[in-house]
Amino acid sequence: MSTELTVLAWTLVLAFVQILLFDFARTGQYGLRWNMSARDEAKPPLSPIAERLKRAQDNLFETLPIFIAAVLIAHVAGRESAQTALGAQIYLAGRVVYVPLYAFGVPVLRSLVWIASIAGLGMIVTPLLTG
Repeated sequence: MSTELTVLAWTLVLAFVQILLFDFARTGQYGLRWNMSARDEAKPPLSPIAERLKRAQDNLFETLPIFIAAVLIAHVAGRESAQTALGAQIYLAGRVVYVPLYAFGVPVLRSLVWIASIAGLGMIVTPLLTG
C-alpha cells in the first residue's frame, strides 16, 4: 500500500478517535443515562473543552472529504510522488497536533498548525492540477 493510502487509513483512525473524544467528554458531563436516552430534554451548555473537541472534530470533517478525494485521485491517476506522500504526512501530523491545541485553547499555534495541514493538502492537490 502506498504511503498516501496508509496515511489516509490513519487519518480515518484519527477521525474515529475525535468522534470518541467528543462523545466521552459530552457523556462525562451529561451522564450515561442521558447518552442512552432519546436526548429530548434541554441540557446546560457543554464544558469549554467538550465544545472545543466538537469544533476540532467539525474542523477535521470540513477538509477530510477533500483529503480523501485528493489521495484517491493521486493513487488512481498514478500521480503519487514524494511530494504527495510528504503532503499526506504533513496533513495527518497537523491534524493530530491540532486536536490537543484546540482542546486546551492554545491560540495562534493552533492556527499555524492548521495552516501547515492545509499546506500538506495543497501538496497533494497541486500535482493533480498541474499535469
